[in-house]
Amino acid sequence: MTNLHLKILALILCALGVAGVWYKVSVIGLPLQPDAETQTWTVEARVSYQAEGGPTQVRLFLPGTQPKFSVLGEDFVSGSFGLARESEGNNRIALWTARRASGEQTLYYRIRLAADRDGDSVLTGPQPPFPSVPDYPEPYGSAAKTVLEEVRRESADIASFTRRLLIRYGATSPDENVQVLREDPDTDLEHVENIIHILAGARIPARPVKVLHLRDRMRRGTLDTFLEVHNGTEWVAFNPRTGQRGYEDDMLVWYRGAGELLQLSGGSGGQVEFSAALTVRQMVSIAEQRAAQRGSLLMDFSLLGLPVQTQNVYRLLLLIPIGALVMVFMRNVIGVSTFGTFMPILIALAFRETQLLWGIFLFTFIVAMGLAIRFYLENLKLLLVPRLAAVLTVVVLLLAAVTILTHKLGLERGLSIALFPMVILAMTIERMSLVWEEHGPSEAIKQGVGSLVVAVIGYLVMFRPQLEHLVFYFPELLLIVLAVTLLMGRYTGYRLTELWRFRHLLREMNKS
Repeated sequence: MTNLHLKILALILCALGVAGVWYKVSVIGLPLQPDAETQTWTVEARVSYQAEGGPTQVRLFLPGTQPKFSVLGEDFVSGSFGLARESEGNNRIALWTARRASGEQTLYYRIRLAADRDGDSVLTGPQPPFPSVPDYPEPYGSAAKTVLEEVRRESADIASFTRRLLIRYGATSPDENVQVLREDPDTDLEHVENIIHILAGARIPARPVKVLHLRDRMRRGTLDTFLEVHNGTEWVAFNPRTGQRGYEDDMLVWYRGAGELLQLSGGSGGQVEFSAALTVRQMVSIAEQRAAQRGSLLMDFSLLGLPVQTQNVYRLLLLIPIGALVMVFMRNVIGVSTFGTFMPILIALAFRETQLLWGIFLFTFIVAMGLAIRFYLENLKLLLVPRLAAVLTVVVLLLAAVTILTHKLGLERGLSIALFPMVILAMTIERMSLVWEEHGPSEAIKQGVGSLVVAVIGYLVMFRPQLEHLVFYFPELLLIVLAVTLLMGRYTGYRLTELWRFRHLLREMNKS
């Protein structure tokens, strides 16, 4: 395989890893931080009315597309009523029906929302028809024409035109033309409808929008009326009182149009009361719900679909490639000598249970004691397999003894020593003794210390909460780890320890 081939492969792996992370963060909303939280709202609409004893029907507008929220779920409490959901233009409608109902009736609708600050556009769709210019009566017509012409000169597009009109219309000290246009509306809806009537003179499509201003622990809330105009591409919202563009972060769009929120048949005295409660939830759980609603295949086939017990296993296994990358770097670039290739990684995994300082002490103690026993067994002239079995037995006895001793001393951390990979310890002791005999004690101690150093560095790198979160929720990052490992596999330069080894030669070369 050529270097170009390897580099292209590494580039493809990195691109796949980055693409997977981008999709999960930007589309699904998985957080990059393990403790990321966001605000969630639970909003409830309570419908109450007096049924007249015969067939009854209740129609209630429901929230639809939201510019500032993601819908996590919704529930209905219908009692003995039948429930159907319908669409009417851009609006959604809940339709409760019953063959016979009498007395006071109560129905509930509940929606759960998560804050979503990404979307500023309100609602896209086909261009609505342009309104006809109304036949304004005088002096209203002359005032409307004058104001519209002046606002047009001060604006650049439909959005700025609408904003300038609203500011001028809502001025504390309006001019005489605005005074003519102003009426004394009884409701916010009448105020907005008057503005829509004026905008029709400029042939600008506009409509009223009912919004709910969310407040924590809100009871008996009511809907406010906003204004939306179409700029040729999308509907743009404005506060009809201030002219401010867009919805506030805590505003829930309930429905669009001038229709009645609640329509009754077979009953009287209908009213709707809104309540809301604010809570804080982990963004991970919200992202999982959002992915389920969108039918994301990438999330369907992710680790999050596994049983919790299996997930906990993979939370640990997915860190092993990170430790392997540390091992490759320490051996191929730094030049640290170790016993075996992956033994330091397994020791680092054991440090996760015992914590670092206890792990270093216990590892050093067990290996030292086991090495002493190994030299004693050497005098018995045993074969390889029986000797390893004897060393393993001694390691188990040492583990049991240390566990009992630390328990009696009140050092509960020592109880975790039983989680050390006993076979690895036995093989480490056997390997260290062989190196001791073949290459001398200095080389054996060097490789033993090197293994411990790599295990400590691997532990410090692998078991960081941020890294554990990223690897579990974004396992495609391991493709990047694989790419880096492949590139490091072609490294043939000097190791750092070799530079120290040949330091005298380098000094002589510099002098010459």
